[in-house]
Parts: sequence; C-alpha cells; structure tokens
Amino acid sequence: MADRRTRVLIIVLLLALPCAVLFSVSSGVLNIPLTVSVQSLGHFLGLPLSSVDPQQQMVLWSIRWPRTLMAAVVGACLAMCGAAMQGLFRNALADPSLIGVSSGASLGASVAIVLSSTVLAGANELLGANSAIINTYLVAIMAFVGGFIATLFVYRLGTSGGETSVATMLLAGIAITAVAGAISNIFSFIADDLALRRISLWRMGSLDGANWQQLTVAVSLVGLVLIALPRYSRVLNALLLGESEARHLGIDVQRVKLLIIAWTALGVGVSVSVSGVIGFVGLIVPHLVRLLIGPDHRTLLPASALLGASLLVLSDTIARTVMAPVEIPIGIVTALLGAPFFISLLLQQRQKLALL
Repeated sequence: MADRRTRVLIIVLLLALPCAVLFSVSSGVLNIPLTVSVQSLGHFLGLPLSSVDPQQQMVLWSIRWPRTLMAAVVGACLAMCGAAMQGLFRNALADPSLIGVSSGASLGASVAIVLSSTVLAGANELLGANSAIINTYLVAIMAFVGGFIATLFVYRLGTSGGETSVATMLLAGIAITAVAGAISNIFSFIADDLALRRISLWRMGSLDGANWQQLTVAVSLVGLVLIALPRYSRVLNALLLGESEARHLGIDVQRVKLLIIAWTALGVGVSVSVSGVIGFVGLIVPHLVRLLIGPDHRTLLPASALLGASLLVLSDTIARTVMAPVEIPIGIVTALLGAPFFISLLLQQRQKLALL
C-alpha cells in the first residue's frame, strides 16, 4: 500500500511540475495562451510548429522561461537539501539555514552591493553598460563565498577530536547567523539609499534578474547536488536510528556527515546566490512529503525536489501576478505560506513533549 502511494505521488509530481512551469510562463502582465507557450518551446527546439508572435517570443525567452526554470531549479535544490538536513539532524524542524548558509550568503551579498555602490562607483562609470552585469555576478559570487565560509566556520566549531556533534553544530549555526546578521546590518547602516534598497530586496528573495547565463551555471552546480544527495539515501535512513547504530552497520558517520553538509552548503549557497534569501521551502516541503509517503529517503529526496520545484514556480507566479504590475519579493510569498505551517509543526512538537 505504501509503495503504491509512493508511486502515485511521484507520478502526480512528475505531471504537476511541467503543468506548473507552463502555467507560470503563460501568466503575467502580458497574458500568453498556453498553446503559444508550447509552440514557443517547440519553435526553439526546431519542431515544425506555427510561428509565434515576435513580442510574445521575446517575453517568453528573454524573461519568463529563464526565470521560471530558475525557480524550479532553486526550489528543487532547497527542498532536497532541507530533506537531507532533517534526516541528518533527525529533526523535522531542521532547515539548511541552521548551518549558516543563508546568513553567510546574505552577508556576502551585502558587502558586494555596498562595494559596487561606493568603492567601485568610479569603475562602474568606466564600464558603462557592462557594469550592471558585472555587479550582478559580483553579488552572486560574494553570496556563494559568504555562505561557504559561514558553513566552514560552523563545521569547524562543531568538530572536536575528529568528531562532529550535531547539537554543537546547531548552536554554532545560531551563533554564526547572529554574527553575520550583525555585520550585514552594519553594511546596511553605511549603505546609501539605492544600495540599502537593493540589500533589502535581495534579503526578501527575488528571481527578476534570472537569465540564461545564470541558469546555465545554476543548473550545472545544482545538478551535481541533486545527483549526489540521493546517493546517501540509505545512509540517511540508517542515521534515523542513531549514529551509534549507523556505525554498527559499517557506516563512516563522520565522513558522511561532512559530505552531506558540504553538498548542502554548495546547493543552498548557489541557490541563495542567484535568488536571494528564500525561506521555508527547505522546511515545509520535506515534511509534507514525509507525511504522505514516510521517511524513506530513497523516495523522500526526489519527491521533495519535485514538490519544491513546483511550489517555488507557483510562488514566483503569485509574486509576479497578484499585484501586477508591482512585483512582490518571492521570499514574502514563501514566508506567508510557510510560517503558519511552521507554527503548526511547533504545536505538534509541544503536544508530543506533553504526552511524554
């Protein structure tokens, strides 16, 4: 019965994702029929379909397709990394941000934005039209570097005598998040009005800067994460029993924890660097999937990736259309969806403790 339910869910998710993508690329200030979106895709692939209106084709391939596909890639990565973190920490409330990736990336982006508006202002004038492109990539690179360094600090603080304590890592993550947040606030304080607005919008998450070049880089790196993490499914299943039990099964727990944390840091760091800080996807999606098909990571990880991709695609569609032509930061949409769910999780945890 459980296997049948799992197969049904996977099939539903596989069908839902392309439907969500087509719905997203067709929605916006300029409404484009679904048939035109399909024709546009076929036209790009060289299929003998009827021609597409040039204006609609430009909107689709310059803006909507890269943005929607970026949402799918980021959503899949955040959800799978969240499922891996919850399995590693053996806690349904765990989230990739707990290891400091998001806060470190936010600090790196804040530094890059302030530098681009002050120290590099003269260079921007010399670069002319290329300055916007360079600044965008500078923010992405600095965000990734910040997330990676924060994760490295958390891991070092949580490791002693060759052993990594999950509890210590969580506390270290909280500490690093606080420090990175304080330093980010310093840069926000010294930033000018334009830079401060950019920092605020980046922290709320946005996919409006997505393009084919960024998508290519994101798919290349995130693809590695989406391929690598499912290889640890059986190990994560064993870790659910406890670290000592996993060692008795012949698993090198220390090495596995390091690898899972490293892959998660890479995936979340890349995702945050191209989309800003988007919360709750890595928290609510794995929990929903776990409620439906159970905790087996062999199916939990891919199912979470599929659901996370669809969820973020639909969230981005809401962000673009609900107050069109004004665009809501996508982080606000995911927070509005995820915060009530997080509160319900806390209430469930409290009830369990009360029963004990």
